[in-house]
Amino acid sequence: MYVLMSIKPKYVEKILSGEKKYEYRKTLLKKDVESILVYSTSPVKKVVCEIKLLEVVKGTLEYVYSKTNIEGGITLEEFNSYFKNKNVAYAYKLGSIKKLDLTLKEIGVPTAPQSYQYIERIEL
Repeated sequence: MYVLMSIKPKYVEKILSGEKKYEYRKTLLKKDVESILVYSTSPVKKVVCEIKLLEVVKGTLEYVYSKTNIEGGITLEEFNSYFKNKNVAYAYKLGSIKKLDLTLKEIGVPTAPQSYQYIERIEL
């Protein structure tokens, strides 16, 4: 199973360059997922890559940031702003990347998810 995640282009660039090896989220995925399909939001509006999901680091904000900040691709200020008023953080460790250039329609999704959306296995 895949999860389609909407990610801002500036962070997608950091993922593709290898600078960002963790994707931070406020919620834990409820289903077993092997890969993340990355939807780069406006102005790109494309599914730009498939990334193998290696592990999830979860815990307090301090714990997660201390374990992931070197490869997190964001500043402490960005991290704290994103997790404002939260007690728990989730960091998804990103593995191998396969570049794609697909529209949402090509993967059977009518509109971009606000955060993420599960997708059954499809041929890429």
